[in-house]
Amino acid sequence: MGSRHVLLVTFPAQGYINPSRQLAKLLINMGIQVTFTTTISAQRRMAKATGTEELLKGLTFAPFSDGYDDGFKCYSDEDARKYMTEIRSRCSETLKHIILASSENGCPITRLVYTPLLQWVENVARESHIPSALLWIQPASVLNIYYYYFNGFNDQFPGVPLLLSKHDIPSFLRPSSPDHNSFALPTFKEQIETLNIDYEITKTKVLVNTFNALEPDALKGIEKYELVGVGPLITKDNSFPGGDLFEKSIDYYRQWLDSNHESSVIYVSFGSLLTLSNEQMEEIAKGLLDCNRPFLWVIRANENGEDDNKYLTCLEKLHPSLGCFLTHCGWNSTIESISCGVPILIEDMWGIGVRVGVNEENDGLVESGEISRCIEEVMDGGEKSRELREKAKEWSVLAREAMEEDGSSINNLKAFFN
Repeated sequence: MGSRHVLLVTFPAQGYINPSRQLAKLLINMGIQVTFTTTISAQRRMAKATGTEELLKGLTFAPFSDGYDDGFKCYSDEDARKYMTEIRSRCSETLKHIILASSENGCPITRLVYTPLLQWVENVARESHIPSALLWIQPASVLNIYYYYFNGFNDQFPGVPLLLSKHDIPSFLRPSSPDHNSFALPTFKEQIETLNIDYEITKTKVLVNTFNALEPDALKGIEKYELVGVGPLITKDNSFPGGDLFEKSIDYYRQWLDSNHESSVIYVSFGSLLTLSNEQMEEIAKGLLDCNRPFLWVIRANENGEDDNKYLTCLEKLHPSLGCFLTHCGWNSTIESISCGVPILIEDMWGIGVRVGVNEENDGLVESGEISRCIEEVMDGGEKSRELREKAKEWSVLAREAMEEDGSSINNLKAFFN
């Protein structure tokens, strides 16, 4: 077998970079050379957060300019549309240069792997006659929903664990929703159309940050696609640090966690992009205080989402003092919690969390009483609490098994890249 060289192209956001760098680690462990490319601004923030020397272990980095080397600030849908046009044009040229240079240096690119929002990478791959694959960083169920939504299944979506319809698609895709992003709908539609074009040539293969036991039906839910579970793509150890856009937690967070009893701390984080209203922040704060339990709440230091905030790594979520995780339901956060065996307060699908009720008549505000009720249901040590913790432990074991040497996800990766 000739030398294998993967060009891994990643959208410059934390939720995309995290699983991409973990995939890179797995590929390197398989003896595959990896060139990791994202924007210059993201690369600089990664170096600032973790140190340049850590970023160089086992990877070749080839950053590109998106025209915003000091960082992109998005204030409107128009800003987002302009940015997506700019990154498409600039990155396409960079990828062609990397492919040509790699070939001239005797180490040709043998496969392109790219994240969502970069669907045009597929065009570069076709022009260069290089096989490619999408790294889907959300659940397989969500890809099923997008596929059937854009292929005319309006009333009910097959292949997902719940009876869902077009009314259940993410709010930012619905034109009637206040969360609607006008650029998101055509972007995801183009992604599905791109994958469908691939099917006309060969069966479309998609790497998914999930594992067989977690989404068995969804991984088989699209006849035209071969969905390959390769997750959970999360940090398991410190053998391959680097790659974060944000600084990890500092020592006194860990010291404070050490000072608390087992399963007593509520960890609260709503991701690197989501901005909550002042009213919602106040309700969350009141709900937490009403519980009279210790909590650690990660809040961005400013509304621009700049790179001066801290967070807990997945390893630290294994800390014995953590009792539950209140989250925005981003997939990175969710699958980390599943893997760590920490009960979560989200939209529950796998029997490991408590659904938080929303006041639809009050702009979707989750009120403090509902927040404290759900927290107590997880933390009070009663029958429901014990049931949730046992279920969380079961899923944690299955997640670890998937990533063992002969686990389903590792075997899937080997079969795909070999």
